[in-house]
Amino acid sequence: FSNNKDKFKIVAIDFGIKKSILNRLVSHGCEVLVLPSNTSFDDVIGHNPDGIFFSNGPGDPSSVFDGINLAKLLIDYGKIPMFGICLGHQILALALGAKTKKMSIGHRGANHPVKDLKTNKVEITSQNHGFEVDTKSIPNSVRITHKSLFDGGIEGIELKGKKLFSVQYHPESNPGPQDSKYLFEK
Repeated sequence: FSNNKDKFKIVAIDFGIKKSILNRLVSHGCEVLVLPSNTSFDDVIGHNPDGIFFSNGPGDPSSVFDGINLAKLLIDYGKIPMFGICLGHQILALALGAKTKKMSIGHRGANHPVKDLKTNKVEITSQNHGFEVDTKSIPNSVRITHKSLFDGGIEGIELKGKKLFSVQYHPESNPGPQDSKYLFEK
């Protein structure tokens, strides 16, 4: 996916990616190469990307062994910015040493208020997940950036001192709230 040759090259790891995410990345100046969830570290690095994206997808994040292992290797490599959405957020959190858990009531649909802890702004978000990152398991190297105003759950994280961030919700949703579209610019 691309609309110009002079764009940032993004490798997107596909765990069930939505076309709207790809469209959003392209609209923000990216050439996107989609690779399967079982792709290797060498394959990702061999494409010499400017950034790596971990996609959304279904299921229990702790069972996505290939994705978690790939994320760990890429984090240890530490030279390429990374962004994750939904399942991708959970995979990155697991790779950083956090844990995930099944929610008693998942977050589904639009109009979920989320607070950006850096700006104190409230964003109205679209969500679709039944697992979450366990607040008690966040390592010291990780900063919580967004929280749910419904239940206080973690909605976003970043790795301190690195260009790695992720969100639990869907900033690409369309139609739907557009409050979080700045994340693609970041």
